[in-house]
Amino acid sequence: MGLAIELSAVVVTVRANEAMVLCLNLPAGGSATRALPSGPFAPESHRTFDLALRAFVRDQTGFDLGYVEQLYSFGDEGRETMAVAGADRVISIGYLALTPGGDFKGRINADWVPFHRFFPWEDWRSGESNAALDALRPALDGWADTDLRRSRVDTLFPADFDNWNEERVLDRYELLYEAGLIAEAERDGMAVHSGEPMASDHRRILATALSRLRGKVKYRPVIFELMPERFTLLELQKSLEALTGVKLHKQNFRRALERTGFVEPLGAMREDTGGRPAELHRYDRDRFRFSPSSGLSLPRA
Repeated sequence: MGLAIELSAVVVTVRANEAMVLCLNLPAGGSATRALPSGPFAPESHRTFDLALRAFVRDQTGFDLGYVEQLYSFGDEGRETMAVAGADRVISIGYLALTPGGDFKGRINADWVPFHRFFPWEDWRSGESNAALDALRPALDGWADTDLRRSRVDTLFPADFDNWNEERVLDRYELLYEAGLIAEAERDGMAVHSGEPMASDHRRILATALSRLRGKVKYRPVIFELMPERFTLLELQKSLEALTGVKLHKQNFRRALERTGFVEPLGAMREDTGGRPAELHRYDRDRFRFSPSSGLSLPRA
């Protein structure tokens, strides 16, 4: 069959203080396997990649995409694919889509899944320890039997949380794959598998998307693509924490946010906070429409 092109969508939202991704549930030997919405690009049927992607997501999940950007191309030899049977080589083009519509309920085979199910070692919101990484460390130490491997482990999985770089999600995933510590690798003799596996190489595509997002919130106001029209400052902070996997310093974050001028108060209060009423804000989209190259400072707690 030769070369084939597959389109895959990473659709992200924040719901109940969790960063979520839209997944398909595929039957696999009596259990469900998570997968990203995807499908083969057919030049005779699809005028553009963008239109084809939107059609796949709508048909497979019932969800209509809004904000979309191209993420990356994945074309390693021998990569598995669900969408294109018999192709000698499959190139998958990944797309990132952001939506505030986390209350969407799609088809029965599609649902929202928290990112930390797939990357539990990436969630540090509870403090400077992570049980999933603690469980991995003995196996990582056993794998790091050369100076180069030891250096990579120390850089990507530092013992001191102050040196943790939240943007390097993909690098950490690929090291764990190389070390045989995730189910997709299926290495003999490695009994430790961390995180929920996905079909094909979709967890790698997902890691690429999370890396992109964590970097991008620092230089572009993309977080507001995930927020409702009206929100409290605490809801904004919790959404950023869910996305970055780190806890932010409340006062320093609010001072940094005030300097950006991104949000404006609405003079209305939210009463259902479980505590003191909180003022509602909105993103001043018109003001920043033509100057999007600004992001948010993320001071850690």
